Amino acid sequence: MTELRPRLLLVEDDPQLGPIMARVLDEVYEVTLIDDGREGLNAAQNDPFDVMVVDRRLPSMDGISIVESLRASGEATPMLILTALGTVQDKVRGLDAGANDYLVKPFEFDELFARLRAIRRVGTGEGPFVRIGGWEFYPDSRAVYSPYDGRLILTERESDMLKLFAVSPQRTFSRAEILRAVFSADDTPGTVDTYVHYLRRKTDPNIVTTVRGRGYRLGML
Repeated sequence: MTELRPRLLLVEDDPQLGPIMARVLDEVYEVTLIDDGREGLNAAQNDPFDVMVVDRRLPSMDGISIVESLRASGEATPMLILTALGTVQDKVRGLDAGANDYLVKPFEFDELFARLRAIRRVGTGEGPFVRIGGWEFYPDSRAVYSPYDGRLILTERESDMLKLFAVSPQRTFSRAEILRAVFSADDTPGTVDTYVHYLRRKTDPNIVTTVRGRGYRLGML
């Protein structure tokens, strides 16, 4: 499956390190770089991210306070604190604030990538996902995470249909193609319409787009 890049919020005020990190992380993630603590908090509160890397010392608001504020509001996004402070007490302080991990500068990017993979796996336990608008779809477990209502479980056919669209998000599938890929030989084109209705009703009306006279494709692009 083609996986859309997960979104990463990087809050780092170092004028040299921040842009370097953003460029390297951009190999895997869709990176938003912010160099101010309070602006970073606002971004995390207003936009959905899949993982966050927050520097310990920042202008206007430190990284510990950002993590504490987000956890207090119920934010579950995996978070890693990045810092030059490497004492045991500093690490404990960061973890107690709600961070998932704590990485001391200087660091190797291979280790940073590994730690980010680890905290994201722990965050859901549901394997790789596809982002569809503000939704996260986990084909392995048939789970979708709503930006409004939390975790939902799709039926096997709903999940297979959404997976078909997600693999080729720009492609329009005819009803006949969807029937062959998802349903049995006994089903009719009307079954496709019924399951598109089920999927929209369970998730979001715009998650699947109708292409008049041709069929359906992934929506919310």
